[in-house]
Amino acid sequence: MKQKITIKTIAKELGVSSSTVSKALKDSHEISKETKERIQAYADHYNYKPNHLALQLRNQKTKVIGVILPKIVHHFFSTVISGIEDGANKKGYNIMVCFSNESYKKEVETLKVLSNGSVDGIIMSIARETLHNKDYDHFKGIVSEEIPFVLFDRVVDEILCDKVVVDDVGAGYKATKHLLENGRKKIALITTPNHVNVGALRRQGYEKALIEQYININTGLIVEIDETKSIKPQIEKVFENDIDGVFAVNEIYAANAMRIAKELGKSVPNDISIIGFTDGLISEYSSPSITTIAQHGFTMGQQAVDLLIQRIENDAIDFRPKKIVISSDLKLRESTKSM
Repeated sequence: MKQKITIKTIAKELGVSSSTVSKALKDSHEISKETKERIQAYADHYNYKPNHLALQLRNQKTKVIGVILPKIVHHFFSTVISGIEDGANKKGYNIMVCFSNESYKKEVETLKVLSNGSVDGIIMSIARETLHNKDYDHFKGIVSEEIPFVLFDRVVDEILCDKVVVDDVGAGYKATKHLLENGRKKIALITTPNHVNVGALRRQGYEKALIEQYININTGLIVEIDETKSIKPQIEKVFENDIDGVFAVNEIYAANAMRIAKELGKSVPNDISIIGFTDGLISEYSSPSITTIAQHGFTMGQQAVDLLIQRIENDAIDFRPKKIVISSDLKLRESTKSM
């Protein structure tokens, strides 16, 4: 008696991806004739039958979209949720919001629950621990099963799905250039560990702006924050240097930097200029208010849900993943000194 096989079994035996097998069995033009014949022959030999129950569950529209976020403490993610909900409601969908709490295990479990037919598609930003582990098999499984799937903000290029991101390199460049134009030369960067891609990209922009002004990159002025530990002592270390500017990759880091500067008796913005990231309430109501890079989270949420609903409501099997890049704006406030 021949063994019962699945798409994943065929993929493993023939050394191809699950997505390739799925497309070949549907006679997709993306797959070569030779590969299709090889896959079909193997499937016929082992009497492969698709899981009709899973397909039936997936084809029963729930009009619900699943959203998985790393955390809710950042103003940015709350604005993205608002944008997703606004766009979903206009098209007759509701949203179900879940949180990975930056945990790889929780992310995998949540994705498994949502992909069992309880939602029509999924929008998510990747957990910090997942980015650190570089284990993306759970995403590849979603893609191979052709579940509508959109990544935003924290994304990885190797996952073949739609993505919505901020121009993080351009934003980091814009923020640093503003400080340089304000006459600042010793600019500290408060960022995430390098495996968190948004922080890494903003660092690229920071370094690009400095290099353009023939300023050497001083790694002693760069601190990568480990959020499993207290943030404030880590930021305090950068103030041991003679700095006159700070670029922080989120508003929580920026607010902490301003607090430390004040404790050290420095005047903001006269002695030190500070610029953050995300135009939230912390930036607006700090004293002095914090100049920031506005990410337009609401727009990002709307773009992400629009892409997802297009996939949900489009019966076409073949598609090329889209990537939408949203520009950021510099919002000037009191924490940077105008010339």
